Amino acid sequence: MLVLLESLAFYRNVRIGAVSGALLAVALYLVRTLELLGPVVEVREYPAFGPDVWFLFLAFVLAATSALLVAITLTLFEAVRGARGVGREKRG
Repeated sequence: MLVLLESLAFYRNVRIGAVSGALLAVALYLVRTLELLGPVVEVREYPAFGPDVWFLFLAFVLAATSALLVAITLTLFEAVRGARGVGREKRG
């Protein structure tokens, strides 16, 4: 199993996905909290926490899902590239 994960560059893809997900979430969180696109109209009440804490929770979910999406996409591209390489070896 470890050989398969290493041949697909899975651990590298996970690191790239984690970094890209974290950067996206931090960027969007800063845009929201620093109001870089203008003030946010607050018309609802937030239970237990303020809106910044709820948006932090959403930023974490965004980071996790985008990291997973990037890692899966990179791993699939690596699998397709590896499968094409094996197909060429059998022909030649």
